[in-house]
Amino acid sequence: MAGRFVWSATSDAIGRKRMYMGYLGVGAVLYVLLAFAGHTSTALFVLFAFVIISFYGGGFSTAPAYLRDLFGTLEVGAIHGRLLTAWSAAGVVGPLIVNGVLDAQGTPGKLTAAAYQPALLIMVGLLVVGFVANLLIKPVDARFHEAEPVPARTAQEN
Repeated sequence: MAGRFVWSATSDAIGRKRMYMGYLGVGAVLYVLLAFAGHTSTALFVLFAFVIISFYGGGFSTAPAYLRDLFGTLEVGAIHGRLLTAWSAAGVVGPLIVNGVLDAQGTPGKLTAAAYQPALLIMVGLLVVGFVANLLIKPVDARFHEAEPVPARTAQEN
């Protein structure tokens, strides 16, 4: 929950594209650190996990503003609906990837920290793909935005 407030306020100051570069880039670094150093200290594990989880809330809260920055305001609701559908699909596929990797590593309950490294590194790869995609995306030129509808005049205005 704190991520929603802290990261969305930060995005207002530095810009949404830069904020998503942070979510994806810093997130990838934290996942690498979690994979290779998270097992060395409970405090480190909790710190890395806390920041990573805060990015999920932050990404969720800054998405509508970033979509507005990219596409304008008129159809942002419909575009946001599509984004939420993709986010939901990722919420299903991500755990399936992790479970598939862990099932291949051994018996649940008997796995060591090293068994989680491949799954975490796959997530790093996905974050890097997202980081590159974010770098490549450009806002739709304003000339392609639909005109905002003009409100009808009321009888009192006539």
